[in-house]
Amino acid sequence: MISILVVDDSAVDRRLAGGLLAKQDGWQVQYASGGKEAAGWLRTNSADVVVTDLQMPEMNGLEFVRHMKSEHPLIPVILMTSEDIAVEALERGAASYVPKRLLGADLVETVERVLTLAGEKRVRRELISRMQSLKAQFVLENEPAMLASLVSYLQGVLVDMGIFSESERLKIGVALEEALLNSSYHGNLEVSSKLREEDHTQFYNLAKERRSLEPYKSRRIFVDVDLSTAGVQYVIRDEGAGFNPHDQPDPRDPANLERPCG
Repeated sequence: MISILVVDDSAVDRRLAGGLLAKQDGWQVQYASGGKEAAGWLRTNSADVVVTDLQMPEMNGLEFVRHMKSEHPLIPVILMTSEDIAVEALERGAASYVPKRLLGADLVETVERVLTLAGEKRVRRELISRMQSLKAQFVLENEPAMLASLVSYLQGVLVDMGIFSESERLKIGVALEEALLNSSYHGNLEVSSKLREEDHTQFYNLAKERRSLEPYKSRRIFVDVDLSTAGVQYVIRDEGAGFNPHDQPDPRDPANLERPCG
């Protein structure tokens, strides 16, 4: 049985959307009159998908989407709204949206599509949770977006594997991102951290320029990944000139704690 929660402060619209969904075999519809009521209901119940209005008192649709992404990341949310707010809704974490004027034509099809994708995601997470180890190698260009994507991917694997606490995963992600950025900016592109302290804008402009110039643009970042239920190890290497870490300021020195870099 598929459980669907419909959230709308308008009783008429709530029953309209719910009525369309309840006609489908195997779909059971529950109702909430607002975001706060829905959040309370989900603390003791579960749903396969949530369909919510945008304009609601106390907690509007976008706020509710943010809450769902934080508290119930595996339950997809479909927003009933206008097209002009759809992009923001998707950026906030909504799985999809349906214009209210097209509920009769599009709601059931949209819910079916989202349920299929959510099911695949849930099965994937269950599969990854059973993985005992993973080894991989990446060869990356010096593009910040690509480096951020790798961090996001590896953090997602840690979440799906169910290893480490949330605070530990956060520390791991911060350390990984810092190491990758160091390899790019200071290693391959050879942009000095001193310049960043003196002129933040010039630092990033110089890095952007060097990403299209030789010899910098041909240099790569090599990342070896070794994940297991016993721990995680990332080995990161760049093709820059290198440096002696013993020549660097001690980051534990109180005088260096507030320095942005170096």
